[in-house]
Amino acid sequence: MTSAVEFNDARRLRADRARQVADLLRCQIQRGAFESGVLPKEERIVAEFGTTRNAVRDALDLLRAEGLVERLPGVGTLVTAVKVPHGLHRLLGLNETLREHGSIVNELRAGGLITPPRAISARLGLPDGSPVVYVERLRRLADVPLSLDQTYLEPELGEALLAEDLEHEDIFVLIERLSGPLGRADLTVEAVNADPHSAAVLEAPRGAALLLAERLTHLADGRPVDLEYIRFRGDRLTMRGTLHRSL
Repeated sequence: MTSAVEFNDARRLRADRARQVADLLRCQIQRGAFESGVLPKEERIVAEFGTTRNAVRDALDLLRAEGLVERLPGVGTLVTAVKVPHGLHRLLGLNETLREHGSIVNELRAGGLITPPRAISARLGLPDGSPVVYVERLRRLADVPLSLDQTYLEPELGEALLAEDLEHEDIFVLIERLSGPLGRADLTVEAVNADPHSAAVLEAPRGAALLLAERLTHLADGRPVDLEYIRFRGDRLTMRGTLHRSL
């Protein structure tokens, strides 16, 4: 039987080691471990992770391809971008969530009453053929595109919301102002590739990795009022949460 040590030392591919090192360095970058903005020298990373110089160089190439670091001759490897952490602890709008990182600016791209596909009506608990209000916004942080939000709203609430300040306010804040407190949201997050339209709007390369969040939000009384499909730039945002296990 092959031991774990034998497997790790003799059979793991260089690419596997590089990916592991890249994952650990990426997490350290996101958590602010390198306050100077400069990564340790290659030989120190080799010693810390118990790997080879070639694996470390491949790991740094992976991070450079993601736009997180850049190598400068005579200086070293610099951190060039840090993803914004999006907490999953509470039901908050984007501006509320990222307040400490700057103000979110919204570009209203579309807004009005539409007849949606049956799947949308069903999620909002509405009969087939019922109109809903559709809102599409491009959301920027520090003048950089962060997300493209497509929102479907229960019609009575949605029409009232269209008269509000959608360019500066979170929709959650407006909903609570108009209809009372929110209760819960059902959330699904998955990775998708940027289609040509999303890539152009988000100023991302075509086919780039995006985080797609589907979120159905309910009022405190349980009524579904807000169905969103949010495409986040995967190179500018990371999802974080704290999970507790109770048996």
